[in-house]
Amino acid sequence: MIRIGLAGWGDHDDLYMNGVPQRDKLRAYSQHFNVVEVDSSFYAVPAPATFERWVRETPDDFQFVVKAYQGMTGHLRGRSPFADSASMFQAFRDSVQPVMEAGKLQSVLFQYPPWFNCTREHVALLRDAKDAMKGLPVALEFRHQSWFTPQLRERTLSFLEKEGWFHSICDEPQAGDGSVPTVLKATHPEQTVVRMHGRNAAGWNSGGQPNWRDVRYLYRYSEAELAEWAERLRLLERETANIAVIFNNNSGGDAAGNAKQLMRMLGIEYEGTEPRQLDLF
Repeated sequence: MIRIGLAGWGDHDDLYMNGVPQRDKLRAYSQHFNVVEVDSSFYAVPAPATFERWVRETPDDFQFVVKAYQGMTGHLRGRSPFADSASMFQAFRDSVQPVMEAGKLQSVLFQYPPWFNCTREHVALLRDAKDAMKGLPVALEFRHQSWFTPQLRERTLSFLEKEGWFHSICDEPQAGDGSVPTVLKATHPEQTVVRMHGRNAAGWNSGGQPNWRDVRYLYRYSEAELAEWAERLRLLERETANIAVIFNNNSGGDAAGNAKQLMRMLGIEYEGTEPRQLDLF
C-alpha cells in the first residue's frame, strides 16, 4: 500500500479554504491524506496526551511518521533538558506510546545531520539508537554522501536490513557532501519511507542564513518528475508492503498540490472519514 502525505499539517493553506482554526487542522488534513510527518517532535518531546489527542482526531487507518527528537540524532546545541541519554530516549518512547498502541505509528524517523558521515563511531551510535528504540518501528535517513559511495552503498543497505531499520529514501538535489542520492532500495519487507525534499540545488546549502528553510525547500515538482516517481514507487512495491511518501517541499506552498498530483497518477483515491471518537468536551 502506498500512502501519500505531507510534512506537518499546519502550514498548507490550500487545504483549509474556509479558515479552519489551528486546533482543527489535523482533523481537516486527515480528510485529504492518510499519513503525516510530525516535525514538532524534533524540537521538543511532546507529552503523551498530545499524541492521544491526535490519535482521537484522525481516522482509524491514519498513520504518523514521527521525527526523532534532535537530541537523539546529534542535532542538539546547548543544554539538554534530560539528565542523560537513557532518560531522553525513555521520554520519547513514552511520548509515542499512544500512537503505537493505536496501531498508527508508521515509524519514528531518525534523520541524522549532514556532518554525520560513515565512520565506526557513527555506526556504533546507530546501533545504540536502535537498541534504545527496541520494539518500535524506526526509519533511518542519512544526509551525508559517504554512506552511499560506490564502495559503501551495498554495505550500508545491508546494515540497515540486518539491524531492522526502514530505509528513508530521499529525493533531493545533489549539492555536495550534505546531500544523498536517491537509492531506490527497501531494507524492510513491511515498511519504507520516501521523503520528497524538492530539487532546489541553489538553495540546498543555505543553512545558517536567516529563513534558510524557506529557501531550501522552495521547489515545485513537474509532471514529468512525478511521473518518474510513480514508476519508481510501483517498483518499490515489489520489495516492501507499505510505503509512506512525505512531501516536504512546502516553502512555496507546493507540497499539497504535488502530493495530490502523485495520488492521481497512481490512481489513489482517499477521502477520509471522521474518526468514530470525537472530542465532546
